[in-house]
Amino acid sequence: MSRKQEEFQKRTEHLDSLLGIGRSFDMVGRNLIIGGRHARFWVVNGYMEDGLVERMIDHWLTVKNLPPTLTATDFIARCISVGDAQTETDESKALTAVFSGKALLVMEGLPENIMLDVKTYPARSVAEPDNSKVLRGAHDGFLETLMKNAALLRRRIRTPELTIEDHKVGERSHMDVALCYLESRVDRPMLERIRRQLEAIDVRSVTMGQESIAEAITSPQWYNPFPRVRYTERPDTAAASILEGNIILMVDNTPAAMILPTTIFSFTEAVNDFYFPPLVGTYLRLLRLGVSILTLIITPLWYLIVKTPDTIPENLGFLAVEGEYYVPLILQLLLLEFVIDLLKLASLNTPDALSNSFSMLGALILGNFAVQARWLVPEVLVYMAFVAVANFAQPSYELGYALKLMRMVLLILSWALGWYGFAGGLVLTFILIATTRPIGGKGYLYPLLPFNAKAMRALLIRRPISRDNT
Repeated sequence: MSRKQEEFQKRTEHLDSLLGIGRSFDMVGRNLIIGGRHARFWVVNGYMEDGLVERMIDHWLTVKNLPPTLTATDFIARCISVGDAQTETDESKALTAVFSGKALLVMEGLPENIMLDVKTYPARSVAEPDNSKVLRGAHDGFLETLMKNAALLRRRIRTPELTIEDHKVGERSHMDVALCYLESRVDRPMLERIRRQLEAIDVRSVTMGQESIAEAITSPQWYNPFPRVRYTERPDTAAASILEGNIILMVDNTPAAMILPTTIFSFTEAVNDFYFPPLVGTYLRLLRLGVSILTLIITPLWYLIVKTPDTIPENLGFLAVEGEYYVPLILQLLLLEFVIDLLKLASLNTPDALSNSFSMLGALILGNFAVQARWLVPEVLVYMAFVAVANFAQPSYELGYALKLMRMVLLILSWALGWYGFAGGLVLTFILIATTRPIGGKGYLYPLLPFNAKAMRALLIRRPISRDNT
């Protein structure tokens, strides 16, 4: 055995050990002879596009003697048919690329690793997201595959200014993260800050996708329930945000993209606003904002009014509770807050075949039986039903739960301190919103603080598309 063959054998045995040949059943390692030289090929079986690999190996086996002065670059130019093929001298990067879906080829006499993109990720079909459906417009949504999501953006923004940067995050998972932005409109200081934050992430794994990334790049505020990141599963929403100068952060293995920066007012916008005429879109936006405020204050305000029946004006007499009840109203309201969340969690784990039975059972227990047993009064059910339905008026689950937690705080303060507690709870809510630190941008309350009249008007009023604002 020649010296080159001995070095090649040691090298392949070393790579076999690192890649898990013999330990992992899905890792494929195959010996080849290409043009008279020994070679070895590695690929993850679940990522491999069988037809492409078969045609490529079939071509290699027909190659005649290769010249002794052949380099890896020359071999790629002569014998590689895949579009993405490159050399890699860093062994750790080559191994990460294999676990990301690329194939690795090493040849006798060539010191470089040859990386081939022959992957095809397992993915579901493109479908509309469940939580942001539209009556008109595109009915597609992001997938769990980062490359497919990038293609959905490219389809909508066909300009060389669209930049999609690739970053790898996590010491063990090496998760692919993409920063998407428009060169001419992006906020450069914010972009550099996000890049540094991604590079500074010091975690072993980010298997929870976008939530792990969001928690790692934001400063800790565990006491603040308000979301600092806005998510979307719609490519049209992400594309529109990029054209407005925002940054989209996409994470592999998750269909939700992060829109950066985020303000509290951005949650009042929804994709349906732009698929209707401007007047209708403005109405829907203002309705969504008003309903969000109502969900925060309606039950604490009603409780305070009922708690002091002597102060109720005659024209508001219908708000009073007429029937008898054994459970205090404050406990009824808090109990229903917990029960509604319990029903949501239970519905996630309920098989589709039993969903109708579950809905009927929940309605009977919470409605008719609870009222007959005098555990609950009908008025409490009405107001909590409104709150439960109104939470779905805006598509952000995170904001919905933030408003829910603050509503419960308002209820407890109103029960303990009356109107002073209610006023103090509102002040506390405003302080939490004002002190929320988003990822970049001009502030969580922008364009209210700092005030920008033009931006506030554009936020609240849906303007028609024209040459001046496209």
